[in-house]
Amino acid sequence: MTTSKDPTYIQTFDFAGKNITLEDTEAMSDDEQENFIEFKAGDKLPEIKVMDDSGDDPARGEWGNKLDFLFSCISVSVGLGNVWRFPYLCYKNGGGAFLIVYFIAMTFCGIPIFFQEVAMGQYLGSGGMTLVSQLCPMLKGVGIATMVVVFFLDIYYCVIIAWTFFYLFSTFSTLPDLPWDTCDGWWNTDDCFRPTDNMTANDILLSKYEMHNVTKKGITSLVRKTTTPVEEFWDHRVLQKNGGLEYGLGTVQWELVGCLLIAWVCVYLIIAKGLHSSGKIVWFTALFPYFVMFILLFRALTLEGAIDGLAYYVHVDWSKLLDGTTWIDGATQIFFAYSVGMGALPALGSYNKFHHDCFKDAIITCIVNTLTCLLAGVLVFSILGYMAHIQETTIHEVVNSGPGLVFLTYPDLVLSLPGSVVWATIFFVMLLVLGVDSEFCNVEALVTGIVDNWPDQLLKHRRKFTVCLCAFLFCLGIPLVTNGGIFMFQLMDFYSCSGMALLWVCFFQTVAIGWVFGAQRFCDCVEQMTGHKPNLFWYLCWKYFAPMVMFTVFVFYILSYTAVTYGNDYKYPKWAEYMGLCMSFSSMIWVPGYAIYYLATQPGTLMQNLREGFTPNIKRMQTLAKPPPLHVSESGVGLLRDNSEYEMGNLRRDDSFNI
Repeated sequence: MTTSKDPTYIQTFDFAGKNITLEDTEAMSDDEQENFIEFKAGDKLPEIKVMDDSGDDPARGEWGNKLDFLFSCISVSVGLGNVWRFPYLCYKNGGGAFLIVYFIAMTFCGIPIFFQEVAMGQYLGSGGMTLVSQLCPMLKGVGIATMVVVFFLDIYYCVIIAWTFFYLFSTFSTLPDLPWDTCDGWWNTDDCFRPTDNMTANDILLSKYEMHNVTKKGITSLVRKTTTPVEEFWDHRVLQKNGGLEYGLGTVQWELVGCLLIAWVCVYLIIAKGLHSSGKIVWFTALFPYFVMFILLFRALTLEGAIDGLAYYVHVDWSKLLDGTTWIDGATQIFFAYSVGMGALPALGSYNKFHHDCFKDAIITCIVNTLTCLLAGVLVFSILGYMAHIQETTIHEVVNSGPGLVFLTYPDLVLSLPGSVVWATIFFVMLLVLGVDSEFCNVEALVTGIVDNWPDQLLKHRRKFTVCLCAFLFCLGIPLVTNGGIFMFQLMDFYSCSGMALLWVCFFQTVAIGWVFGAQRFCDCVEQMTGHKPNLFWYLCWKYFAPMVMFTVFVFYILSYTAVTYGNDYKYPKWAEYMGLCMSFSSMIWVPGYAIYYLATQPGTLMQNLREGFTPNIKRMQTLAKPPPLHVSESGVGLLRDNSEYEMGNLRRDDSFNI
């Protein structure tokens, strides 16, 4: 190609399989072509960015400061799993026995694996889907299984936010009263009983209700069948639930569909620009709930009967420790609450600078998370004690809520506060903050995992992909806001995102890091990033304790398996139980399935494929040493070294090239 002035020479170079075209007024010599790229001094140079030893990737984005990462970890791990799920499972499994399992899992699994995920995400600069595949190519199915678990979680987690929106809007529907403080609504039944603070008056009112024979655990007793306005508002107004899945899903609750749509719009608006741009948002979302919870805690502890609820909270029913469900609920709750095994933590860590000290952040987050769970437990069980005192029943019999315990206890608490409408508004805004906070982090984990796996196709269209994904997840959530939706919700919560599936994913991920990659090598990686080597306790947890605890709980649960129930009495039909198991297997199957696929499709022999499948393939390890200074001459810039990694324009981190 020529011009009216000087000839222009076009040179095309191959950078990581991408053709880069450069123009110059002089042809390159043979030596220049073999050794370096040279640009004339004073000419406009193409943007060449040399990656420093941190391996930071501007195209991927990073946190504005260190506190953004800490508060994001707190936000993603402290959420509805603490305030909604922990008290419900603790109540379901008898209080103290559940706490014992919870603390065992926290010590040997929860905290070590939380730190492990954050650190590996920071070290590799990748999300949950590609993390394990770089450590053990044959176990890439773990990353796929993680994304399946998160996919299910994102579907039903947003339904909780929809319920919260419904309650928030309902708060203003019957001003100056609250709609769950009456037995005169169209949704109420003849069994509705609105207690007062006058126990004598309550006794007179209760005497008007008929006695019913109730059989539990083979023992029949005569009791008065009453339900509170709070419980009836939840069952017959919000859910409008039917008798069970054997009656079908029923009709769609269009009010809840609208709330679900609003929830997904909120989630998308926060994550639209990428999680690293949401750092300032999580400051508020991480701190505001504690302000509300401490105020509610003060009131809850002063209620009559609260001490009885707290006694139930810490009382150990030793027979519960022989129940496999208690162990699987307690062990997986720590993973659920910490967001372990769901891809969110590696995604958060991947936005860190390489030398960020994530150990301190991980410990702080885990402590805050556990204290939040315990705080929520104190709140809920204090309210349960009060409700049992007013209804003159036992704490075990006071509600039959299933996963809706938080929507019974907290609304009941605000009724006892002056200015109940204001406090109800504040409480449900708090729940929204917790729910949206956790949901957008989980959706971001799913988006990051998928985009990292297909960067060439999706990275440039990340926003469009996020819109389509949110719309798709919204559509899949609609069956959960039908008359029978709460029963489907319970199935998904137990089978798809906790229980066997979550334990399975966490086990193989821990094995991949602790045994294939090597616990000692991982300790060296941590030392390289933070300057501090983990002590013997962490090494033993990553190598032995965590896998052993998870394997033992998994086997014990399989041997003592019992199907999930809704509340205290509803048993799912067999086909629904099998559907739940299929949800579990839909994620679990990817681990052995991909391993077989890998061995069958690789070109080598079986033994060669096995060796390669268990050999780490980490691209970032090529960039650990700080590159020496560039050779700069008066005539231009020469890139003369081997084994160095650069970026031109917006090439991705793994599009490295050697010269």
